[in-house]
Amino acid sequence: MDGGDLLSPGENIMDVDKAIAQISAAGIELTDRRRNDSDDGWVLQFSNGATLNVHDSGAATAQGRGVDAIAEIVDLPAGSRGT
Repeated sequence: MDGGDLLSPGENIMDVDKAIAQISAAGIELTDRRRNDSDDGWVLQFSNGATLNVHDSGAATAQGRGVDAIAEIVDLPAGSRGT
């Protein structure tokens, strides 16, 4: 799947609402959305076990069991994927 529209060209800025919409459209349910502990971004948890962290700056990282599926959907670079 092409999730390239979630990142602004040349800026690597992710939009949290677009990311949720794209991942949900792929059939992966959002199970939790909350502000992170430092209140500078969102922690999104999905039914496949993945967690997507989207900072207010637009920087994003993914981790957890389903990280590969989430990262592919939102077109995260390999360096933004954890385990």
